[in-house]
Amino acid sequence: MMVNESRHSRAHFDLPLVIMVFVMAAFGVLSVSVATFSVSSSAEDTLLNYIVSSYYGMRQAIFLMISPIIIGVVTYVISYDFVRRRAILFYYAACGLLAVTLITNQAQGVKAWTDLIWGYTIQPSEFVKLACIIVIAKHLETETDPLSNMRSWIRLGVLMSIPWGLTLLQGEMGSVLVMIFVFGIMLFFGGLRIKIMFAIIAAGVSGFALLYGYMVASGSSNYRLERILSFVNPALVDESATYQVNNSKIAIGSGGLTGRGTFVQGAFSQLDYVPEDWTDFIFSTIGEAFGFIGCALVILGYLLILLRMLHLARYTLDRFGQMIIIGVMAMLLFHVFENVGMTTGLMPVTGIPLPFLSYGGSNMVTNMIGIGMVLNVTKNRSVTTMPGITPQTQTSRKWSMR
Repeated sequence: MMVNESRHSRAHFDLPLVIMVFVMAAFGVLSVSVATFSVSSSAEDTLLNYIVSSYYGMRQAIFLMISPIIIGVVTYVISYDFVRRRAILFYYAACGLLAVTLITNQAQGVKAWTDLIWGYTIQPSEFVKLACIIVIAKHLETETDPLSNMRSWIRLGVLMSIPWGLTLLQGEMGSVLVMIFVFGIMLFFGGLRIKIMFAIIAAGVSGFALLYGYMVASGSSNYRLERILSFVNPALVDESATYQVNNSKIAIGSGGLTGRGTFVQGAFSQLDYVPEDWTDFIFSTIGEAFGFIGCALVILGYLLILLRMLHLARYTLDRFGQMIIIGVMAMLLFHVFENVGMTTGLMPVTGIPLPFLSYGGSNMVTNMIGIGMVLNVTKNRSVTTMPGITPQTQTSRKWSMR
């Protein structure tokens, strides 16, 4: 794919991307409110009253209202050159936050959240995804043939194993899968040799097969393992392990073509038929309320956002900025693919939220920071070049697989 210098490469604030993101986020406030409304909590049947009377809907609306500030700060206040030169600082800060959360959190099982104020918590594993994107982009800025030598393997292996390991210790397997996928996609677009790519995929598949065999042989009762087993072979696990997914599919199917409507008494969402239908399983609420058409429009919205980011990366001449956009795009892609897949029974349940739609401040802030990073790149891309490479030679660069 040839990157040609043209009007598409000019520096600009990408308004189409911002509009699509905020339309999706506003729809998320509505969806969360639909999933958590109470029949007796709204004095009047108005949309505003339903949102205000919904505890989670109101909090999601607050996250949406501060999002423009987040994007503005990341786009206009934080220097693009500073991010590029001090990429490792973001990595150290994110890993440090992961370590502090792991040490101070005494909860059993998942230890991924830490308290802030006023009942709000943060999930450091969300922010470490962005830090990994930045540090990988920095590595690929001058590494045009990634993993082609032992030094590259060791450096990237050490850089990624620390945040992945700390996140696993917190019980956040889903976040690790996101980071692995982002890592692979960035290497793919960064010029990874095809034979190395297939070798890594083969090793991953073999490792999963061995893990699956071990789980079956040992009869482990770990809930994360049960989630995988319930997807591969539901007969091997208790019915309770498939309860959430089964109810989610029933809720989505009940919406039919056009949906049952919003704020309907007796709806599955109102009766809490699907656990966590305002967070990880928000797609089941959307399917019930808006039907197949609503689900299709949501998926189309994500597709437009991802294609827009791919277009922006395609015409970014600066390799560091290009890899930043690819990384953010890959992060959103995996979240959408896995979340929609798990709520419809096509993927194992991993607790990964739906970007801009699922309730959660950490995820919303992380996604908005990611969008801000993309906008920061497009705002500065015509005045930045790779060290030692002129704009003339940059225009002949290709995304290639060798």
